[in-house]
Amino acid sequence: MIEIEDIATDPKRARILDGAMKVFLAYGFARTTMDDIARAADMSRPALYLLFKNKTEIYRAIAMMLMSRSIEQAKTALAGEGDFAERMMRAIDAALISMTSAVAASPHGAELLDMKSSLADLVGCWRSDLVERITETVRSEAGRNGVDLATKGLSARLLADMLLDGLEGMKMRISDPDEQRQAAAALIRVIDLALSDTRD
Repeated sequence: MIEIEDIATDPKRARILDGAMKVFLAYGFARTTMDDIARAADMSRPALYLLFKNKTEIYRAIAMMLMSRSIEQAKTALAGEGDFAERMMRAIDAALISMTSAVAASPHGAELLDMKSSLADLVGCWRSDLVERITETVRSEAGRNGVDLATKGLSARLLADMLLDGLEGMKMRISDPDEQRQAAAALIRVIDLALSDTRD
């Protein structure tokens, strides 16, 4: 799982990431300087360089913090109250839709989100962790419903991958968060149907 390395226990790092997030959203990544970040964090530039060597490292730390938080929120949602579709929708909203909607709505959101190629390793770990959590939830729901997915030519992992692949494609086509939620709910309903025991 992605870990928030030393961020929760180091208030100085947390202050830097909070300040950096604000200036990235206000000015964009390209126009933001280490001076801007130091001012936003209320510290000197030399003190900032003691903790981060450049703004790309800060950007990656922010991404790691947000992704780790989204995994924890998804985990809580999947283990919470409600039926499968409700829990899965809360998890997807926390892990995918809400996490990026604030960034996307900012004046420089497109620039910040387009930089995800520099986060490929982190995104890969995040996706793998999320797939594992969804797979476990799907497997548990199938067992609870007495459904043998293999007889349907399916597996819990395949359904988890299909859900995330579908959601990624949806996000490229739909930018409005409410419309994303509607599309996500439809995908989740399809998976819920696959997990239903249709025998009379």
